[in-house]
Amino acid sequence: MISAGMDVGSKTVKVVILKDGRIIGKGIATAGLEADEAIQTAWEAALKEAGVSREEINKVVATGSRREEISGFDDEVSEVTADARAMIIVNPEIRTIIDVGAEEGRAIKVDSGGKILDFAVNEKCAAGAGAFIEAMARAMQVSIEEFSTESLKSDKTIPINAQCAIFAESEVVSLVHDETSRPDICGAINDAIADRLASMARRVLVEPKVALIGGAALGIGLQSSLKEALELDELYIPDDPEFLGAYGASIVASES
Repeated sequence: MISAGMDVGSKTVKVVILKDGRIIGKGIATAGLEADEAIQTAWEAALKEAGVSREEINKVVATGSRREEISGFDDEVSEVTADARAMIIVNPEIRTIIDVGAEEGRAIKVDSGGKILDFAVNEKCAAGAGAFIEAMARAMQVSIEEFSTESLKSDKTIPINAQCAIFAESEVVSLVHDETSRPDICGAINDAIADRLASMARRVLVEPKVALIGGAALGIGLQSSLKEALELDELYIPDDPEFLGAYGASIVASES
C-alpha cells in the first residue's frame, strides 16, 4: 500500500509518502497567503523522490493548522494525533513531545503505547513560536543559522519579560540601543522562547524522555535554551523534525 500525509502549516507545506510503512518520498515548500501552489510544489518533490505518480497513492491524510483551507485529501487528523503517531515509531521511549511551528507550539504527553495522555497548546502569541525567531533574526540582520549559533556564545542571562511578540520585540530594540552584544541578544531571545515553551510543557507534567520537533527544532540555540529551561540532560531531536506531522498523518493513512 502507498499512503501519504500532508501537513499544511501557516508557513510551510510538508508531504511524506509511505510504501508498506517505509518512507519513500518527502517534499516541503513555503506557503504564502494561498497554500495551493506550495502544496503542488511539495507534492511534486515528494512524488519525484518516491518515483510514483499521484494516482498510485491509495490514501492521503491531512494535518496542520491550515488543512481546513485546502482539498485533495481523503481524511484529516489533528496535529497532536499526528505527532504522537509518528513519535511512537521514531522513538518509543519519548514521553513528552514539544512541537514548535511557525505560529504556535504544543506539548503532548504520551504513554509507552503512544496514547495521548494530555496536551497543551500555545496559540495566543508568536513569542513562543518559530515566527518570532525569524522576525528577531531579521531584526539582528543575521540568518536563522547565524542567530542560533550566535546565542551559544552568550554567557549572560538577560530577561525578556513581555508575553507578547510585539512588546518582546520592543525589549529587543532597547537592548540594541543599549549596545548589548549580538550573542547576548540572541541568547536572551532563545531563552525567552524556551521559557514560554517550558511553561506550556509543564502544564502536561513533563516526563523524560523529551523530544523537540517542528521547524524550530533545527535551531541549536533553542535546543540549548530549552534543555536549560526544563533542566534536562538531553533533548531528543529526530532527523528531519519538521516532517514529523506529515509522517504521522501518512501512518494514519496507511492504517485505514
